[in-house]
Amino acid sequence: MANTKSAAKRARQTLKRSLRNRSVVTRLRTMQKQARSSETPKTEQIRAVISAIDKAAKRGIIHRNAAHRRKARLNKALTAAATK
Repeated sequence: MANTKSAAKRARQTLKRSLRNRSVVTRLRTMQKQARSSETPKTEQIRAVISAIDKAAKRGIIHRNAAHRRKARLNKALTAAATK
């Protein structure tokens, strides 16, 4: 329980933000699974996932380096699928 008004407000804000961020992270995870599980991932699908990753990183929902790592793995999977 918060001791001050400002601490109570901070707790409310944190709760709202964490719920919003969780939905973004869940959406990212789902998009990535769909892109990686398909036999031949479409270029548009990969671009959409990369765009969503960039937006999440820009807003601080995921770490900048984590975004780079995820994008690198997606690009690697895309080039591997293209060479098959």
